[in-house]
Amino acid sequence: MNIATRPENGVKFSINHFRFYRKYAFAVFNTLRKPLFQKFLNWVLRRENIDEHKVKDVQIRMFPFIKENGNGLAGKCNSKGEILLYPKKLDFFREHMKEFGKENVSFFIRSRARATLIHEILHLKYVSDEEKVRELAEKYFNIFTKHQRTQDLDTHNVTKMIFT
Repeated sequence: MNIATRPENGVKFSINHFRFYRKYAFAVFNTLRKPLFQKFLNWVLRRENIDEHKVKDVQIRMFPFIKENGNGLAGKCNSKGEILLYPKKLDFFREHMKEFGKENVSFFIRSRARATLIHEILHLKYVSDEEKVRELAEKYFNIFTKHQRTQDLDTHNVTKMIFT
């Protein structure tokens, strides 16, 4: 797993954006490396009968990927087993920080990274069945989240933000 720093769509970012996305990327990197989550991913791979060697590379992209329609992309996986994870735009976090607070936004960042990686790994088996992938990703994400200490966090709203 590594962090890729070049923006794919050629957009230039200010130093403040760069600092934010750098912190974001390292938070995601550290979240996905945690042994408990790695163990969980191995369980998902075994349960879905996906060969762990199908995942060749996981890259955490430091900058958002904005599609032509203006929407952001959370992640993508290709047939070579390369998985790319992208952050949301900074404006999204500024807006939600005011409404939900730093702790919930931080929880969202970690949760979105986990959910996206689960989703993209499932695409290795269910290549073009987006409905099945979404259903299973939400199921597995909820299984993982139920075993976390999240007493004071708004897990229901964060889950809705991720899966809608």
